Amino acid sequence: MILVDLPPGTTLFRALAPQWASRPTGGAGAATNGGRFNREGIEALYFSLDEVTALREYQQPSPFLPPCAMCSYTVALRNLVDLRQLRHGEPWDELWHDWREDWRHLKLELHVEPPSWVLADMVLTQGHTGILFPSLVHEDGTNVIVYVDQLKDDNSVAVNDPDGRLPRDQSSWAR
Repeated sequence: MILVDLPPGTTLFRALAPQWASRPTGGAGAATNGGRFNREGIEALYFSLDEVTALREYQQPSPFLPPCAMCSYTVALRNLVDLRQLRHGEPWDELWHDWREDWRHLKLELHVEPPSWVLADMVLTQGHTGILFPSLVHEDGTNVIVYVDQLKDDNSVAVNDPDGRLPRDQSSWAR
């Protein structure tokens, strides 16, 4: 694996589901059903390096963009596995070449553990903060997953909300 750092002051973007907008630095939404690189129960933050990729990732294959809260973040992140470098450096574990598999189809329809979850286990076991990886829905886009439990030491994630526009709690979502 090749590791990379995102230096202090790096800007990342995230489209938040409205019900999670009160927890912009929490990963409970991703932990609910899991994601490409996180199992159910693992809190994770999915970001993009640009706004368009963040929106496309949120939209996924839907023809419509669901309502969202678009946010920018200022981060400093160390020890990210740089999956963009999969074909470079020393040989990667062969399983890394399967990261693009449709994790939803494998998990929900075939009831098979997605290889990307095993890769996430490897990253967490080795104490890395997250993974930088190419977008599968926006050409030339790049995403970052950050494992909330790994946000320590020199790592930081701060939402940019100087006017306090994000909701403070989920009370507006009680039904």
